[in-house]
Amino acid sequence: MTLRLPAALAAFVLLSACGQNGEGTDASSSQTSSDSAPEVQEVRLAPVNEDKMRARIATLSSDDFEGRAPATPGGMKTREWLIEEMKSIGLEPGNGDSYEQAVPLVELTVQLDESNLAINGETLELGPETVYWTKRVEEDISFDDSDLVFVGYGVVAPEYGWNDYEGVDVEGKTVVMLVNDPGYATGDEELFNGRAMTYYGRWTYKYEEAARQGAAGALVIHQTAPAAYGWGVVEGSWSGPQLDLERPDGGAGRVAMEGWIQEEVAKDLFDKAGLDFDEVTASAQKRGFKAIPMEGLKASGTLKNTIRRSESANVVGVLPGTNQPDEYVLYMGHWDHLGVGPADENGDTISNGAVDNATGTAAILSIAEAFSKSTPKPKRSIMVVAVTAEESGLLGSAYFAEDPVVPLADIVGGINIDGVLPMPPAKDMIVVGYGASQLEDLLKLAADKQDIYLRPDAEPEKGYFYRSDHISLAKKGVPMLYADAGLDLVEGGEEVGRALAEDYTANRYHKPADNYSPDWDLTGMTRSMNILMETGAAMAYSDDWPNWYEGNEFRALRDEQRAAAE
Repeated sequence: MTLRLPAALAAFVLLSACGQNGEGTDASSSQTSSDSAPEVQEVRLAPVNEDKMRARIATLSSDDFEGRAPATPGGMKTREWLIEEMKSIGLEPGNGDSYEQAVPLVELTVQLDESNLAINGETLELGPETVYWTKRVEEDISFDDSDLVFVGYGVVAPEYGWNDYEGVDVEGKTVVMLVNDPGYATGDEELFNGRAMTYYGRWTYKYEEAARQGAAGALVIHQTAPAAYGWGVVEGSWSGPQLDLERPDGGAGRVAMEGWIQEEVAKDLFDKAGLDFDEVTASAQKRGFKAIPMEGLKASGTLKNTIRRSESANVVGVLPGTNQPDEYVLYMGHWDHLGVGPADENGDTISNGAVDNATGTAAILSIAEAFSKSTPKPKRSIMVVAVTAEESGLLGSAYFAEDPVVPLADIVGGINIDGVLPMPPAKDMIVVGYGASQLEDLLKLAADKQDIYLRPDAEPEKGYFYRSDHISLAKKGVPMLYADAGLDLVEGGEEVGRALAEDYTANRYHKPADNYSPDWDLTGMTRSMNILMETGAAMAYSDDWPNWYEGNEFRALRDEQRAAAE
């Protein structure tokens, strides 16, 4: 992999490239000035304590915490426990004089018997044909006779020279669009990011962009391959109560109705509008595509909601830096899980979330503790953020990004840790969203010292980089890294590693069976966490500011953010 670090940062990392052992990592940081040679300072990083990390996983995933659902007694107990752990580590409150950042939540439930979506007076069947909801916190929402417009992929991406809304006014209209982005559909490596999904391919972005364009409704056409999941996932995920942030405008800035429609439903609508579905969607994959009015088709919608409000909290602690305390290296993981639900075949009702994400929460605490024992202490501050409501749509991290406890421009970079499988040591680490930022170069330098190689996630077209908490900060410009232990095991290779991962996904993921076992082998996880700690140390003991790679969709945001701060 070609290193694309700034010269000063590369010098720092090369000076720090010494092996790890059980007694810590010897490293060196350089402080440069225009009129002097680098001044080398010896740094000894304390190792992540495996026994303490294990104990934290076991505690968080015990029945005492009732599955750590937000706004429940178990969730409150989790928050209190996190605060005590941060205090014991020596972290200071990260939100003024408080360890907590309150996150107001609102739950909307569509009343099925009083809500509908109709095209030219024909009601689409909720469930088999369409799923819809709203982000507007209102009991009664409706719109009538809204013209349908096909807007391709619904993307405005200046860095890719792409604007599906150019030359069309969709104010008050209902936009219909394809899932994923043009690069996936064509496989053209020169178009967006080829088969690997960009942020513009995520349905979350598409609804947000439709709102910015003034649309009344926004419908995404479901196709299994580019969506990376079947209609059953759509129907199950967007039916029933939907949790969201309580936003200052009550969601008034969003479209009245967001939703999905089945591909066969879409084909029928295109036919009624006199359009050939295959021909029109193929044209959307080409530069210069122009939005196409779906002549003669009008949408009308009614949403009746019940509303319930609650509150949870992100838990934030800081190890202050010695030289630049107002510059932060961020470690993030979500503390919440699914709570109590229907009993499984063994009668267990508590989804303890031992892997997802007691592991990540224990890891960020254990990394912070290791930094607190390192000598000297980091020049920059280490900020640990245990976020809430990830399982409800990355809500805690979204709130942190919208209302940050420190300016986002002052966060040097961040590392998100989510769902670490307890497996023996591997020869690799997986970088989700590979090829995004210079944080990967720092990770590579740390991994190389352990003879560990980096590899992309196997299915970049599914957009996993956009499905965990780091994306909330990434889309605000902050460089973020999401990496995990690999599958190519030192003993057993990739065949054994994949079998273990697939077994977890099939039998324990998001189920009561995701429980901690004292038999877990945490040697691989511990080694990975030491590598992620050293990756953060390359920022914490440096003066440099890693960035997104040129051409990344978030690069311009970061450049603007840093320019305004300097």
